Amino acid sequence: MNRFFVDGAFEVGQRATLAGADARKLTAVLRAVAGDRVEILDGRSSRFMGIVRDVGRDRVEVELAALLDEDQREGSLAITLAQGIPKGQKMDFVVEKAVELGVQRIVPLVSERTIARPEGRDGKVERWRRLAKGAALQCGRARIPEITAPMDLDAVLALGTAHDAVLMLWELAEPKPLREQLDEIGAGCRLLVIVGPEGGLSQREAEQARAAGAHLISLGRRILRTETAALVLTAALHALRGEL
Repeated sequence: MNRFFVDGAFEVGQRATLAGADARKLTAVLRAVAGDRVEILDGRSSRFMGIVRDVGRDRVEVELAALLDEDQREGSLAITLAQGIPKGQKMDFVVEKAVELGVQRIVPLVSERTIARPEGRDGKVERWRRLAKGAALQCGRARIPEITAPMDLDAVLALGTAHDAVLMLWELAEPKPLREQLDEIGAGCRLLVIVGPEGGLSQREAEQARAAGAHLISLGRRILRTETAALVLTAALHALRGEL
């Protein structure tokens, strides 16, 4: 069944309304008619078997006929990725792939060496949220990861209190095997991962993070591009738990 997300909390027997791009996909692409079945996920990640009841030009009414079993595709790790905003369209790539790899929250990070500084008026955050939704649908996730407004390093480090460990990728950290580093840290399931922009994080920022309790870690002797580093670490974290 094709899967769609809806805002809010629903119960079996209620109707959900699909509008905008979702409605256009159902009507123009899938040629949905009354009686067709779709999968609906609400704001609580509840999964429903839905039956199309009314099809309009730009809205589709779906009856939530049955509650489906809990989705197990989210995995055990709850990763928040604070990604230094790179230039051009690289952030689009990071958002899409991080969602596919199971990241639960993405925080665009504005650091000392950030060149691209999105303003609220340019719509980039909304674009990233649309990309996150599309990626979540494509890979069958049970929820759409949150994309926050851009934050500076102080604000990102303040998020650390809600996590079991804060991991900052830094090219000057001691190059040791990742498993060995994580064993030393004793990282739990709720992880805040911080990655700098193209120019990396400064010595001052690294020391600031260390003072706030972050662990400075390395991904080896080769320096990876910012859009590569976050994805490599996220994939490795899942792989070390046997979830890839």
